[in-house]
Amino acid sequence: MADLSAATQSPSVSSTSSGAEPSAPGGAGSPGACPALGTKSCGSSCAAFSVISVVSYLILALLSVTISFRVYRSVIQAVQKSEEGHPFKSYLDVDITLSSEAFHNYVNAAMAHVNRALKLVIRLFLVEDLVDSLKLAVFMWLMTYVGAVFNGITLLILAELLIFSVPIVYEKYKTQIDHYVGIVRDQTKSIVEKIQAKLPGIAKKKAE
Repeated sequence: MADLSAATQSPSVSSTSSGAEPSAPGGAGSPGACPALGTKSCGSSCAAFSVISVVSYLILALLSVTISFRVYRSVIQAVQKSEEGHPFKSYLDVDITLSSEAFHNYVNAAMAHVNRALKLVIRLFLVEDLVDSLKLAVFMWLMTYVGAVFNGITLLILAELLIFSVPIVYEKYKTQIDHYVGIVRDQTKSIVEKIQAKLPGIAKKKAE
């Protein structure tokens, strides 16, 4: 009877154990957990991997161009039996060593920019000028929406496109762009002056 009772109870136990959900890979079953990186989310790991991939592909593209050109010139020289030498010899012979004087000049120039940036950061975050701090707050608020729509790689691609396209467009439509930019600048200056006039303490400070 004892064996019969154990036999009748075992199916219920096995069915209960088989009904248990398996734990999600990566531990804790947290949503977005990456199996390869434990509790780290796949979004952050894939974002970092994307940056590495982009840099690697850029370097590989540059190397493929230089190596292909080097091999091509070597084959041409072998066929024509010429002795032109290395195709990048003029660039290899360029002196790129940095003297101590030039290094100190670059460091001093960089330190001047760093000190200027630190003063600007302190002035903005400690609200020396309320209007400038509000401008920074509005800009950062807008950037939160930009960051929600675009990732870093997309912004880099857009920046690269703008670097090459904006100068051409500006050169072609310089007069119209300068006209509308001047209008926007005047309107912005007028709005800022009105805000400064209404803010307590700002008008008095400007008058002094």
